[in-house]
Amino acid sequence: MTVRVALPFLLAAALALPVVARAEGSAVAGKKKAVVCFACHGANGNSTDPQYPRLAGQYPGYIVQALKEYKDGQRKNPIMHGFASQLTEQDREDIAAYFHSLPPVLYNLKGDIQGSGKGL
Repeated sequence: MTVRVALPFLLAAALALPVVARAEGSAVAGKKKAVVCFACHGANGNSTDPQYPRLAGQYPGYIVQALKEYKDGQRKNPIMHGFASQLTEQDREDIAAYFHSLPPVLYNLKGDIQGSGKGL
């Protein structure tokens, strides 16, 4: 009997909670906005320099969050702060969608591209 009484209240409370939705990014728009990223992260998102992370195939939410943290100063990198501070929320979503759409390239410890037999 208690369940029948409590259920409508629980349902009403759940419906009253705010819904947080992430904007969807456009990979096409993101490619144009990410041009400045290519110098370090590569146009294909697979940096060959180990000091720069590879972004190809990365989860969009991770890229969006990282860019927010660079903008807010939670992540400390003056170069990334300069770039990220100029981006809108939609810019971050678009850039994240672009890099997510790219296939990652895996390298082995010898610097060869996996499966190719060729060095970098």
